[in-house]
Amino acid sequence: MTHRLFMLDVPENTSIAAVAEEVPGVEVDRIGPYFVIASEEPVVIDRRATGARHAVWYSCIGGLDGCRIVQWDKDALRLERR
Repeated sequence: MTHRLFMLDVPENTSIAAVAEEVPGVEVDRIGPYFVIASEEPVVIDRRATGARHAVWYSCIGGLDGCRIVQWDKDALRLERR
């Protein structure tokens, strides 16, 4: 079962979606005003690689489907299937 993270498609979040798209097994698409980051496997997005400031990083998630956050700190965002 694919799990998904929804993130508002705004300029501040573009670099996060771009870095997520480089993670093996991750697909980034759009539904309405959201980026949708989807994968069958756990996902790790490195904050430093995104260049996102902390305020953007900690406000980027709009919703989750079929997964949970197991790490969301200054280093990375890690999602695993529920």
